[in-house]
Amino acid sequence: MSALMIGWAGVAALFALLSIRTPIGVALMIVSIIGITVMTNLTAAFGIISALPFSFIGDWSLTAIPMFLLMGFIAASTGLTAGAFDLLRMLLARVPGGLASASVGACGLFAAASGSSIATTAAMSRIAVPEMLRANYHPSLATGVVAASGTLGSLIPPSILMVLYGIFTEQSIGQLFIAGLIPGVLSALVYIGMITVRCALKPSLAPPVKNPFSWPQFWTLLLSVWPFPVLIFGVLGGIFGGFFTPTEAGSVGAFLALSIAAFRRSLTRQALGTAIRQTVIATSSIFFLSIGAIMFTRFMGLSGVPRALADGMLAVSDNQIIIIVMIAVLFVILGMVIDSIGLMLLTLPVLLPVLEAADVNLIWFGIITIKLLEIGLVTPPVGLNLYVLHGALAGRVKLKDIISGTTWFIAMDLLTLILLIAFPAISLFLPSFMNN
Repeated sequence: MSALMIGWAGVAALFALLSIRTPIGVALMIVSIIGITVMTNLTAAFGIISALPFSFIGDWSLTAIPMFLLMGFIAASTGLTAGAFDLLRMLLARVPGGLASASVGACGLFAAASGSSIATTAAMSRIAVPEMLRANYHPSLATGVVAASGTLGSLIPPSILMVLYGIFTEQSIGQLFIAGLIPGVLSALVYIGMITVRCALKPSLAPPVKNPFSWPQFWTLLLSVWPFPVLIFGVLGGIFGGFFTPTEAGSVGAFLALSIAAFRRSLTRQALGTAIRQTVIATSSIFFLSIGAIMFTRFMGLSGVPRALADGMLAVSDNQIIIIVMIAVLFVILGMVIDSIGLMLLTLPVLLPVLEAADVNLIWFGIITIKLLEIGLVTPPVGLNLYVLHGALAGRVKLKDIISGTTWFIAMDLLTLILLIAFPAISLFLPSFMNN
């Protein structure tokens, strides 16, 4: 068998393993080890297997992942998120669907303080959903808005997915953070606009809240939300101002979260232990998956599959937009059955040569990729945010209602995605402006 045939056989074997629910990291490693052994020999395969994980884990940029995760889990476990939702709820209560719109805003703020979609969804499901259900909001709207808005943690910087994308594509993580800012805010505004119109046309979805505003309560809440500006501006301001790198920002953010929680006397032993435990579990999972992906990258490089795929796609069209659309269709389909991090790390080794041959800006494509992965986070049957929310609510709302509630938000995500593809300046304006 030629190397190319072995490569395609490996791709087929990989999807066969995934179809029987083999963990993605394990499937990537198995296929890579066997494929490299067949193409070379056992000694060469063993050398690659022993060297790649060590060299990858030793990358200094990866330290940002556990630090950003720790920052987010500390913010969630110590209650740094509650005040923002309460303040936005009061300000938007007279707007149709105001509690739902407040949930979007609070998710966006928490996303900027955590970098994790899962942490955002888990935290806001316990804060926002019960409030909306008590206000007689329709369960599908109450849960759908949090499941969808939780994905903003992938796009609004800092973002774990952006860190991984930057490492694997050798792009500036700082530029990715800057490029994601406008698309992240745009996504939140599109959500809020859709909620307002729907609830204005169908008030039964979100009954008006009685006596929503009180000046004494407003000033109290305004004073309670100071942790968010400090955390957000401390991290993002430091990155954009050039005071520290995105990698160093993770440690700064974790330190700030710890300091703020200690100052507010909410940093209990239990809360800290929970945050550390969640960070270790999430980091281990991401690193294990990443090691499998880096091994698969080497296997694909030896096989020549990426180059063959690039030649095939360019034979169809060398137009960047058409290539991006073809890739988007692939991501939407695969996103229904593969989790977001796994999907990105699974496809990048194959797609990068295609993008480089078509001279696609990898910062722009990175933002499009993150948006596509956001859609996958709420697309059944694997949409991870759906199950995180369902589990956090302990079955209080049926899974089918949660899935039904995300339908409108997926449609808005597709609209935003079309805008990002049609107008690259939405993503690239800020990095270009700051470079100039």
